[in-house]
Amino acid sequence: MAPQHRRTRSGRLAVVAASVVATTALASGPGFAAGAGVARAADPPAPAPAATPVPVIPALPERPKVTPPPLPAPAWPGKHAPAFGAYLDYGPSGVARMLDLSRWLGGAELRVGHTYLPGDRWSNIEGAPGFLDAWARWRTGRDDRMFVLNVPMLERNEEHVSDAEVRLLLRQGAAGRYDHHFRALAERLVRLKVPDTVIVLGWEMNGTTYTHRCGPDPESWKTYWNRIVTTMRAVPGQKFRFDFAPSRGRDAVPWTQCYPGDDSVDIVGMDSYDQPSGVTFDEQVNEPYGLQAQVDFAKAHGKPVSYPEWGLFRNGDNAEYMRRMLAWMNEHKPLYNTLTDYCPHGVWQCPDNPRAAEIYRSLLSGTITVPTEPVEPTDPVTEPVEPTVPASPTSPPKCSPLDLGDWVEYWLGGKLCLRFDWWARNR
Repeated sequence: MAPQHRRTRSGRLAVVAASVVATTALASGPGFAAGAGVARAADPPAPAPAATPVPVIPALPERPKVTPPPLPAPAWPGKHAPAFGAYLDYGPSGVARMLDLSRWLGGAELRVGHTYLPGDRWSNIEGAPGFLDAWARWRTGRDDRMFVLNVPMLERNEEHVSDAEVRLLLRQGAAGRYDHHFRALAERLVRLKVPDTVIVLGWEMNGTTYTHRCGPDPESWKTYWNRIVTTMRAVPGQKFRFDFAPSRGRDAVPWTQCYPGDDSVDIVGMDSYDQPSGVTFDEQVNEPYGLQAQVDFAKAHGKPVSYPEWGLFRNGDNAEYMRRMLAWMNEHKPLYNTLTDYCPHGVWQCPDNPRAAEIYRSLLSGTITVPTEPVEPTDPVTEPVEPTVPASPTSPPKCSPLDLGDWVEYWLGGKLCLRFDWWARNR
């Protein structure tokens, strides 16, 4: 889904946020027209192949429901922290905001930088000159950083192209008509010294929003994906990893029908937002093609999982969702995750979600206080001894406990402790 506004499954609204890079005015979302100075690359004509029937692939078998147990607060800060980040903006301002978000998190390091190539025209899908420079400089600043780049598979990516035309475009791609665009992108990434970029190729292909959707012709879509991967891997010096990232749930088609095969997929991702309205986190885990299905599928295929897009949505400032999603990732150890951080999904850049923001901030900055487990006595005790209750509760140094209510504290696993010096790091 486009990273400026979450939209409905059937037809989501596009939002323009222009990013000026070098001499080219780029669109701020996949599918938007760039400035007038960018010309569309010409492609050789190709005849329309004859229509072929689309094979029917059986749905996944029924699985027993899984109830994720409550987990202690993830101890994420430190040298063993997983690779996490947030989508903050397309262009150079997205890179600059990463430092500000890190300060808001008490110094917790964002190891993942995440942006999207505009999908309006081929020249931008190739990575227009200047667009990727700031991201490449950030990535090469430290060896342990990860650059994640969403790459559309077709131009006019959010222009509501008909299924019939999508089917034709997918078949042309499968025949090799667009190989040179992806070769150009791969060569540009290698020249920028980011040959290990994680490529989220054709994301949310199981939906209806994008021209690169799978539904009109799954077999051609898979052939086209494999052709793109083969083309990009053929560029000398590349070390790309390719992330297959559907949206959570069945959507328009089961995402398993779009899986192109283990040879061309390195990561099984999933974009997962808190929706639909009224759906609990347990339902998000257990629904067909949901979170548990993703984890099981990835394990069966020997792949790590990822969450390139996740965040709040239809259920508002849902502190329980935030706590449970962070606990889910703490349990299943994705290769990386990037929160979509703008309203209505985010926390730092969205003042509409203060409760979820405090949980995210506290867990990732290490300010949660978790009750210690009782210690078993070494000697038998003949009579129970009443514990000594202090006259007033104690607080950790430099912080003050917040009273968020019993149900919030249940999911947190303890009191939430607000540091006294939080406002200094927020400046």
